[in-house]
This record gives sequence, C-alpha cells and structure tokens, in this order.
Amino acid sequence: MTVFDVVVVGAGPSGAMAAFEAAKTGLRVAILDKEKLPRYKVCGGGLVYRGRTMLPFDLSPVIEREFYTVDVAFAGSSHRFQSSRPEPVISMVMRDEFDHYLVAQAKKHGVVVMEENTLKGVEIAHILTLTTDKTVLKSKYVIAADGVLSPTAKMVGWQDDRHLIPALEYEVRVKEEDFHRLSKSVRFDVDVIPYGYGWCFPKRGHLSLGVATVKKRKVNLRAHYQEYLQYLGIHEVIQEESHGYQIPLTPRSGPLAQNSVFLTGDAAGLADPLTAEGISNALYSGILAGEAIRENFDRPDEAMNAYQAALSHQLLPELKTAQFAADLFYHQKRLRNLLLDKYGQAGGEMLVDIFTGKRRYPVRFKDKVFQYVKNLVGEKLW
Repeated sequence: MTVFDVVVVGAGPSGAMAAFEAAKTGLRVAILDKEKLPRYKVCGGGLVYRGRTMLPFDLSPVIEREFYTVDVAFAGSSHRFQSSRPEPVISMVMRDEFDHYLVAQAKKHGVVVMEENTLKGVEIAHILTLTTDKTVLKSKYVIAADGVLSPTAKMVGWQDDRHLIPALEYEVRVKEEDFHRLSKSVRFDVDVIPYGYGWCFPKRGHLSLGVATVKKRKVNLRAHYQEYLQYLGIHEVIQEESHGYQIPLTPRSGPLAQNSVFLTGDAAGLADPLTAEGISNALYSGILAGEAIRENFDRPDEAMNAYQAALSHQLLPELKTAQFAADLFYHQKRLRNLLLDKYGQAGGEMLVDIFTGKRRYPVRFKDKVFQYVKNLVGEKLW
C-alpha cells in the first residue's frame, strides 16, 4: 500500500495543474490515469490566450498554430464578424501532446504518475483509500479530474445535475487548396446546426472540424457534420477520424468539494456555456484546487471552503452570465439577430477580449438585455 498526501485522478489539464500546484511545497502527490500516456483526447484543441497566460511555463513546444484573428459567421444571414488582437487569441494544440507536456511539468515537482491504473473504488474516512485495478493507495486528499463522466464523482456520491450536450469532432485531411483556403483563421459558424455551431480549427497539416448543439435532444450529428463540410466548401475528404463526446455546460449544484474530495474541470461542469470552451476553466480550477490544498493542508475543512470560495469569487458567477447569454444566443434567435444588428461587432470584440483575458463576462449583462427588450417592445419589434 502506497501513501500520498494528494492523489489526482485524471491526467488532463485540470489534473496536471492541480498536481503541479499541490506539489510545489513538497507534498507527496500522485496522478492516476487509466490510459498509458500520452493518449489521444477528444477535443477541438483550441487554447484561448486567457488559459495560456495562467501557466507559469512556456508552451511553445506543444503549440501547433497561433491565430490572432477569429471569424464568427451566422448561417442563413449576413451577420459576419472578425476580430483581431496582437496576441494569439487561440493557440492550437493536440491534446495528447499538450496534456503530456503539462504532466511532465508536474513531474518536475516530484509528482508520481501512475499510468494504466483504473480507479475502482474510494473509501471515505479520515484518510481516503483508493482501490485501482492494480493497487491500493492512501491519501489525505483526492482531486477528481477525470472528465465529464467522472467515475470518481459517482463513487464519492455526487449527484449529477449538469446539462450535458453532444458534440462530434473530426481530425480531417483535405485537398491542399482547401486546407490553404481554410487555414488562415479560426472560425465559428453559428446555426449550421440547430441550437449550436460548427468550428474549423486549422492544425499543422490538417483541420479539426466539429459540430455541437446546446439543446439536449436526439440529433444526427453526423448528418450535420456532412452539411458543415458542404458549407465550408469541402467536397473531398482525404482522411478523417471521428470522435463523439459530451460537454457539461452547467456546474454541479452544491459544493464542489466534500469529504476531502475536490471536483475540477469537466468533472465539476465548468465549461463555458456560451462557447463550450473548457480547457481554460479546467486549468483554472485545477490550479485553485491545488493551491487550496497546499495552503490549508492540515485543515481539510478550510481547504474545501477555500476552493469553493475561490470558484464563487469569479468563475461561478461568470458561468451564470454566460448561461444567460447562451440561452439568448441559441434559443432566442429573433432577439439575438436584432441585438447583432446593433451590437454585433462590439459583441464579437467583447468575446475576443474574454478569450484573451482582458475582460470578464459582464455581471449586469442581463439588465442591459432587458432594457433593450423594453425598447424593442416600444417599437413593436418584440
């Protein structure tokens, strides 16, 4: 039996950064992962600049492309907005390389990585007992960073009331002329799928394409993906590899730390409800969890309270604003299009500022929308 101070379940961005932070002052930290690293991870692989600046080390070894311009278009309308910045708004990564690189940084602080260990059970007590298919571990703290399905959260007894949406992502190789045409900028194409959008992320020599819908319903994502190819003007695919997955667009209700177990990233449900971007919030929540444990190691209640307070200070309120914006954006198209007529470019600039970390979601966004709706009612446009 091996004893650790902290065991992190999951070697993704939130898990790696939680381990990195927890181990800074010499705590004995382990990362468990059921796969052999590096492993492919289903994800568009777009790292916004806000997430990149959170990290205290250089990411250039795993950056495939950097994009300083973002294009947002709305299918079936003339609305199209382009925003540029002097810094890379979105950097492209392949998640197998990116995640493995983050884990390597954690190992520099002495973190032990236990690959091909599938967690089978967690026993709650003063000291937690974790049973895998290969060994038994003891730990004072556990950080669940094991993704949207999070077996750890289920074992510990968390109820799952998150709103999960379906997405389909493809790694696609196309003809040289198509790649050259589509590789100049990152693009989001809203309404190419009902209640959702498609994305085109150019990587090094291929495209990451995908479609997602925020409305939980039966949907033929494959058919919408084929339509998106035609929308992009791609009539011949040389090679493609598809991956379906789910994205949590709302956090779990209640505390995200209990019984000395902390939920981070998708396990907690911290993806952006408007854009479905999850890497930056995964990094952020992992950092907060590791810090809370490191700074309150001998006081578990204070550690859990510190983590919840840190999330509640900024991230969780912003997710509520983003959820309101998403409901308007995807479910109230008439009102959304009226807002785009008047504020479209300004909205695009604000979103890119959020991507780069220069701005946060406005806390009074709902009030401003309601005031505009009142004006529309007066003009009999509502």
